[in-house]
Amino acid sequence: MSANMQQDWKHWRLRREDSGLAWLDLDKADSSTNVLSPELMEEFARVLDALDAAPPKALVIASAKPAGFIAGADIEEFARLDSVLAARVLVERGWMLYNRLAAVPYPTLALIRGHCLGGGLELALACRYRIVVDEPGTKLALPEVMLGIVPGWGGMLRLPELIGPAAALDLMLAGKSVDAKKAKRLGLADDCVPARVMESAARIVALGGKPARKLPVQERATRWAMNGPLRKMVADKARAQAARKVSRANYPAPFAIVDIWEKYGGNALDVPASDPSSLDTIFTSPTARNLVRVFHLQERLKAFGKDSDFAPRHVHVVGAGVMGGDIAAVCALRGMTVTLQDQSVERIAPAIARAAKLFERRHKGDAKQVRFTLDRLIPDPKGEGAARADLIIEAIFENLDAKRSLFADLEARAKPDAVLATNTSSLRLEDIATALKDPARLVGIHFFNPVPMLPLVEVVQGEATDAEVLRRATGFVRRIDKLPLPVKSAPGFLVNAVLGPYMLEALRCVEEGIAPETVDAALVEFGMPMGPVELVDTVGLDIAVAAGKALAGEGAEPPKRLLKLVGEGKLGRKSGEGYYRWVDGKAVKGAGKDEAGGGLLGALRGRRKPEAPPPIPAGLAGRVIDPLLAATQRCVDQGVVADADLADAGVIFGTGFAPHTGGPLNYCNSLGKTPIG
Repeated sequence: MSANMQQDWKHWRLRREDSGLAWLDLDKADSSTNVLSPELMEEFARVLDALDAAPPKALVIASAKPAGFIAGADIEEFARLDSVLAARVLVERGWMLYNRLAAVPYPTLALIRGHCLGGGLELALACRYRIVVDEPGTKLALPEVMLGIVPGWGGMLRLPELIGPAAALDLMLAGKSVDAKKAKRLGLADDCVPARVMESAARIVALGGKPARKLPVQERATRWAMNGPLRKMVADKARAQAARKVSRANYPAPFAIVDIWEKYGGNALDVPASDPSSLDTIFTSPTARNLVRVFHLQERLKAFGKDSDFAPRHVHVVGAGVMGGDIAAVCALRGMTVTLQDQSVERIAPAIARAAKLFERRHKGDAKQVRFTLDRLIPDPKGEGAARADLIIEAIFENLDAKRSLFADLEARAKPDAVLATNTSSLRLEDIATALKDPARLVGIHFFNPVPMLPLVEVVQGEATDAEVLRRATGFVRRIDKLPLPVKSAPGFLVNAVLGPYMLEALRCVEEGIAPETVDAALVEFGMPMGPVELVDTVGLDIAVAAGKALAGEGAEPPKRLLKLVGEGKLGRKSGEGYYRWVDGKAVKGAGKDEAGGGLLGALRGRRKPEAPPPIPAGLAGRVIDPLLAATQRCVDQGVVADADLADAGVIFGTGFAPHTGGPLNYCNSLGKTPIG
C-alpha cells in the first residue's frame, strides 16, 4: 500500500497529528454539500483499509464544507433503483460499512457542524463519540420515513440503543430533527460546544477516552424493560402513534420501522421478503416512488428565486390581522426590519402579542433572541415605514376599492425601486393595478394561513407585472424560507381555485344527508390532512360564502345549509359552531353517548363517548376529489401554472393533498384516468 494512498482519494482527506490523532475530512468533490454517493462510500471503504494498515490513536470524522456535516444518502441513486436486488445491495453496502466503522479498535468521534441527516447521522452513530456544534444550522435527523423508506444503515439498531427506544422511535417515525442542545439532552451527543472550541473539544474527547455516560438507575431500569419484557408494548404504542397520523396502506415505512426494531433488532436485511416490513415491500411501494417525486418537486420550488440577489432589509406590511400580522412576524424572524401598519396601535397589539409567542417557540425560550426579534417588529399606525421599505405587502380585507385606494397612496410614498405586493387571494391583479401610475410595479405574494406553518407562497404575475419585480418577489419568498410557486393572475390562482370545487362537492354530499363526519373520514382515509367539511369550518363559513363563484362555480348556488348556518351566525371554528361544534379549538365529531356525569356539561368538556362511525359509502372519496383533479388540470390548460409538475407541487404544499399519491395529476396518471370537470 502506498504511503500516499490518501492522495488518490477524491472525496476524503486524512490528516495525522504527532499525538497519534487522525482527522478524516469529508469534502465531496463537485458538490456544495456532502452526499453519500456510491463512489464516496466505496472510497470510504478504502480509507478504512488505510487506517487498518496504520491505526491511529483516535479518529475524528468531520466535514470540510461550511454547508454541513453530511446531508444524507444520494436521493438520485435511490430514484434510479430498478429492482429489489439493487435496493438490497444499497442497504447491505451501508450496513456492512458502518458495522466495520463501529468495530474498529481505536476511538472514533464524529464532529458535527451543520446538517447531519439520514446516512450522515447513521455514520455518526457508528462512531464511539459525537460532538455537536452549538449553532442554529446544526440539525440531526433520520428523515428516511419522509421518503417512504427506512434507516437501513444501522439507525434502527444504534439510535434506540443510544437514547432509548421511546425517544428513538419518536424521532424516526416523524423524521423530525433536533438541534445541538437537544441532541446533548437526549444523549445523542456527548457534548455540545461553541464553534471556536470544537476542534479542541474533539481532540480532548477522542484522545482522552471519555468514559461512557452513566445513566441514572431508574433510566437504566426503564431502558432494560423497554428493550426486554416491555418491547412489544413499546412497539404497539409506537404503532398506535403512527396510526393516528397515517394509514399503513398509504405509508408503510413508519410501521416497518417499528416492526424491524421490535422483531429483527433493527436489521432490515434480516426481514423475510414475504413480511410487509421487508425491503422488498418498502422499495417497491408506490408510496416510496411518489414521496421521492415530492422531494424533487420541493427542490424545484426551492430553485425559484436563486437567480435573485434581492434581500430586503426593511419590509412594510399593511394590515395587522391574522394574515398580515403573521407575515410581519415571519419576516422579522428572518432578520428583516418590519413596520406593521393598521388604523391604530390597539389593532396592531394582538399581532405583536401573537408574534411574541411565535418568537418564544422558535427561539426555544431564549429571552435575548426573542427581544432582538421583537425589536425588529415595529408598530406603525401612521404608515411612516412605507417610505423607507424595500418591499411593501398589502394584507387588508378583500375589497377592490379599498385596495385601489391604498395602493395609490403607497405608490406616492414608496421608494421608486420598492416592490409593491398584494396578498389578495381572490381579486385580479389587473383590477387592483388600475390605481397605479406604473402597474408594472405590482406583484402578488399570496401566503396561506397559518403563515408560520404552511410552506407555499404563490408569486402572482399580472398582465403588466415587470419581470424584475417578479424576480425580486420570488427571491424574497426564498429569503423567508418559503416555497415560491409562480402563477398567473386568475380567479383563485392555483390553490384556492382547486380547493373551491373540492369543498363545494363535500358540502353537496352533506346536503344529500351524508354526515359531515363521514365525508371527512373518507377524505382523511384517502390521505388528506383534514376533511373538507372541517376545512370549511376552519376557514370560516362566511368566507366560504363570500368567495361566491370561486366556491360555487359558474351558475351554481352555495349549499342551502351553508347559507342557513351563516344566517344564524354559525361561522365555524371562530364562532364555536358551524358544521361542527368547536371546543378548545377542536371539532367535536360524532353524536355519541354521554359518559357518567356527562350531559351537556360533559359534552362541552369533550366528555362524550363517540359511537362507532357509520361505514363510508363506496366511492365517496373519489366523488369529492374528482372536482379538485379537474380544477388542477384546468389550471394547467389555462396556463395558471407552467406545467403539471408545478401544479402537483402547488396542490401538495398548498393544500396538503395526499403526498403518497405524488400529487393530483400524478394520481390521475397512476389510475389511467383523465380529469373531467
